[in-house]
Amino acid sequence: MSKLNADILYLIFKELQDNKKTFLSCLTVNKAWCETIIPILWRDPWKYSEKKELLLLNVIVSHFSEESRKYLENQRVDIFTSVYQKPFFNYISFCRYLNLSNLNKLIDAIILNLDYDDDDDAFSDELSFPILRNEIINLFINENTRITHLYVPDKFDYQLHLIPGAKNCFSELEFLSCNTRINDNVLFGLTEICKSIKELELFIEMNNNNYRIVKLIESSKRLFDVRLQTIDNYSKYEESFCKIIENSLIKHADTIQYFMIGKVPITKILSSFVNLKKLELGKCYPFDRTAWNCLENLSLPFLQILKARGVPIKVLTNLIESTNGYLNEISIGYTLHNEIDNEKIIQTIYRKCRNLNYLKLLVRNRNILEFEKLLINCQYLNGLYIIFDNSIWHGDSDIFNWDYLFEILIKSSPIGLSKFKFYFHEAPKLESLKYFLDNWKSKRSISLQTIQDNEWSASIVIAAKYFDLIKEYKTQGIVETYKHDFLVEENITFEDFKWIQGNI
Repeated sequence: MSKLNADILYLIFKELQDNKKTFLSCLTVNKAWCETIIPILWRDPWKYSEKKELLLLNVIVSHFSEESRKYLENQRVDIFTSVYQKPFFNYISFCRYLNLSNLNKLIDAIILNLDYDDDDDAFSDELSFPILRNEIINLFINENTRITHLYVPDKFDYQLHLIPGAKNCFSELEFLSCNTRINDNVLFGLTEICKSIKELELFIEMNNNNYRIVKLIESSKRLFDVRLQTIDNYSKYEESFCKIIENSLIKHADTIQYFMIGKVPITKILSSFVNLKKLELGKCYPFDRTAWNCLENLSLPFLQILKARGVPIKVLTNLIESTNGYLNEISIGYTLHNEIDNEKIIQTIYRKCRNLNYLKLLVRNRNILEFEKLLINCQYLNGLYIIFDNSIWHGDSDIFNWDYLFEILIKSSPIGLSKFKFYFHEAPKLESLKYFLDNWKSKRSISLQTIQDNEWSASIVIAAKYFDLIKEYKTQGIVETYKHDFLVEENITFEDFKWIQGNI
């Protein structure tokens, strides 16, 4: 590694950046590695700031010039409690992602820690915030920085286009995320300076939306990726606003290849996207009865990625049927449907999607044999997320046959399949899981995640037993990584779990 040049090191570290622990540990190896990693790390510093906000904050304020420091002190915003130390790198110059929501939170954190004298009561936090925000934003937006990804939060009122150097700073902007209630002045400024947007994410509100956002959409020359997020899937939205947004996007139909929409569209926008490669539909509402009739006769022959939540299985089956074999990723969240519809979608997938790499799907107990045919036909599969509908509350009268499932996974899994995720209510017995792992020895190491939709107290007991069992298989190299989630949201790792084992 010491003999690799900087370009090769850069490519290696770029591949490692999503593995936070390994990536950050490489910083301390030597000077050459550090100098290569810093530009990658600071391209999107917000990505690594979780639980490290104070550290990020200290680095940012260390970039203030002496003039800015004195100005803040004169304005009674004295945040420099420690000895000033010039940073080793101009970290902010590497920043390409500017998340103004996270930036506001950091500023709030600074102000909350400010100590005012007794005679400074009239100087409130409300006065400190804009003064400090101006100085920090000027660090990120100027002639010498280039922002490619911009996140504008709700109720943001700062006119970015008036900052000296803003035009050059945003000249290479590729991604914009904002709320549809965006302030008029802010919207006008973004429309003026954001001509090169390729990816657009809009958070649509129920009312008081800014119709002028259409000008922003129309000002973009080539939109490739559009995401229309809805705040609440059960609420009624301004149909007139949604319609005008969708019609403005139809004008970009020739270039849009990735599209996400959280609710049923008002127009026939989906049928206009003939070159679509990625489609994401709906939100995670398993009991949603929305028909999504707009998908029934939809044909997307070049579709490669399909993600859906709360969308009827029948219309998804028809949509998959219309594709031409390019689908390599299908992710379908839990949606209530019967055994016949479950059988049909499994059959459609193994007939139409021979190049599938990743699959997330509910599998009913009576369709395990059909699922085996999917494993046999989809030989490129390397990631599998199975949802098991095995709760009495979900209307499944049969006890799920884990032994049979594990048997066909051992016998018929493609050679590259090594990533498993199981979502269930009733957990498999330890004997069944042990049988699966014992018979997987001759295959590649697996990454396994189990998610139990049950009471936390019950799940933690199951998890304790699983961790104890899987620890043996990790030492043998059969299991590479293991993680157990409680009710989807509770997360625990093998290392964090040690204290639990001593307290069960």
